[in-house]
Amino acid sequence: MADGIIMADVAGKTLDDDDKALLACREVGGMILFARNVESPAQVRALTDSMRAVNPNLLIAADQEGGRVARFREGFSPLPAMGKLGELYDNDPKQACQLAYDCGYLMASEVLAVGVDISFAPVLDINGVSLVIGDRAFHHDPQVIITLSSHFMDGMKDAGMATTGKHFPGHGSIAPDSHVADAVDERSFDEIWEFDTKTFIQTLDKLDALMPAHVIFKQIDDKPAGFSSIWLQDIVRGRLGYDGVLFSDDLNMKAAHIAGGVDARVKAAIEAGCDMALVCNDRAGALIAIEAAKQIDTPSHQRFGRMKGKIPAWQGSLESTCQQFAYWQTAKTNVQNAFFAQTVSQDEKDPTNYQLG
Repeated sequence: MADGIIMADVAGKTLDDDDKALLACREVGGMILFARNVESPAQVRALTDSMRAVNPNLLIAADQEGGRVARFREGFSPLPAMGKLGELYDNDPKQACQLAYDCGYLMASEVLAVGVDISFAPVLDINGVSLVIGDRAFHHDPQVIITLSSHFMDGMKDAGMATTGKHFPGHGSIAPDSHVADAVDERSFDEIWEFDTKTFIQTLDKLDALMPAHVIFKQIDDKPAGFSSIWLQDIVRGRLGYDGVLFSDDLNMKAAHIAGGVDARVKAAIEAGCDMALVCNDRAGALIAIEAAKQIDTPSHQRFGRMKGKIPAWQGSLESTCQQFAYWQTAKTNVQNAFFAQTVSQDEKDPTNYQLG
């Protein structure tokens, strides 16, 4: 039977007894943090330490992409939307590549410092017509995305964080936001493969995990990619020979409801090929998901261990802890000078309404 295949969340900034009971369930292998869980770096580290006191093998995640998708703000270094790197690339490719590395290193070091293993990053989608992607993507040109994301991932890895590419095989060319609506792509396999999916294929050697899109690619399957054994088993595991972790996107997103209730969604995602199912912002749903996981038979694997971050000892403050990362101060200075020398724009200040990547 499957153990540890559910990623859930907690409501507050500290754990209550119900949270501890949830964490103690052997079917819970991961937790994801949101802005509501964050007051300060020290508080986040205390929260993650308390989670691991209950479940030592827990994988803790967040969405700290930069720009409008940033769960950690107060007390953390600001990060630009990745589209800002793409804009810079059009004028100065060399500087853009260096700053992509710096952003990856800066993000990863500060996230690791507060006890979080992974940020679900980078976004490898095209900046096309999508209402939810936009400047979360590096660029509209796949080759520029490949170049910049590769440097960004190098920075992440040098800081000690595993990478997660999203949203496979590509969400940028579909207008509807799958958080709140069904998203259907009518294009042929060849069109998708040669354009949107190129960014994943050509960075696959740097990707420790993939997160499939809640998008139906109608010419390939009538199910969203995250519920499709054609995409996940035949194409990702078979054609591409990929052996990294496959995380579902949040199964509470509107486009995931096509699979039925929470229990049916978890079963569909895991049976299609996902290794871990995310059930967020719904404690009742998480409890149903845990019960469903008990009934799912899946082969054991060691993939989750590859996602564990190199978390440093806490030194009393974020700055003191980050001094243990050799390049942190340089990366911080470079990013600050390039993107935040003037007053941070209101777009960068406004917290995103999106719950997940």
